[in-house]
Amino acid sequence: MKGVRAAVIPAAGLGTRFLPATKAMPKEMLPVVDKPAIQFVVEEAVAAGLDDVLFITSRGKRALEDHFDRNTELEVALQEKNDSDRLALTQESTDLARIHYVRQGQALGLGHAILMAENHVGDQPFAVLLGDDLIDERDPILPRMIEVREKFGGSVICLMQVPQEDISLYGCAAVAPTDNDDVLEVTDLIEKPAVADAPSNYAIIGRYLLDPAVFEVLHRTKPGRGGEIQLTDALLELSKMSPETGGGVRGVVFTGRRYDTGDKLSYLKAVIRLATEREDIGPELRTWLAEQDFSG
Repeated sequence: MKGVRAAVIPAAGLGTRFLPATKAMPKEMLPVVDKPAIQFVVEEAVAAGLDDVLFITSRGKRALEDHFDRNTELEVALQEKNDSDRLALTQESTDLARIHYVRQGQALGLGHAILMAENHVGDQPFAVLLGDDLIDERDPILPRMIEVREKFGGSVICLMQVPQEDISLYGCAAVAPTDNDDVLEVTDLIEKPAVADAPSNYAIIGRYLLDPAVFEVLHRTKPGRGGEIQLTDALLELSKMSPETGGGVRGVVFTGRRYDTGDKLSYLKAVIRLATEREDIGPELRTWLAEQDFSG
């Protein structure tokens, strides 16, 4: 079985929930303390051994590309100041991985964005990491997903239990147990179901390991919810296919620390949480927070 080396990161969205900040800056470049959110995602992929990273971008994402490129003028200025610490921070993103870009000309859904990776990925299994979900580096999930893929083949998704009343915010999986407590067989998938129609409280989180068979399935997947090509629909078809044709879908249950940057409130919570855990600013920030009266 072929190993997983490539990571695909869809980054073509308009980021309308963060306007006006995202009018001229990609949402993926919003800082989490002092590092763009997207860099956390790339670092996670690299830590799992995925050193070939493909961004699916769109018009207006130039700042993202510049961030992972060299800035010779800035580096020279820092060298002349003997500012080795900031120089290292500047070069850190440049040296992370082999990074490539392809544009998604039309916003036709996550499934369509993944189709943009077909020529790059070819017949290899690959990971998909969504930028709205930041996984704490202390609780990696990709290595376990790779283990499950190596054992069973097929595709692997990341599942997390959420309050039943919140399940309509996510793709939802119907599951069956396996011999491993943290691995579930996926038997059905529904994109953002009504609470009453949800088969479980297992939500699909933005980490996937996909068999290359997904491309053939996506090519024949018709637009679904919102008129978009839904990856959930393709995964449902894959779950019904035989292992010999790349079928089968399993879920790895994630119980670690995850930070949602998909809307303003959850983004602010992520920034505060990660800032309070920093050695350089955390103690003073925690003290300041404890002293504040936020009652208004």
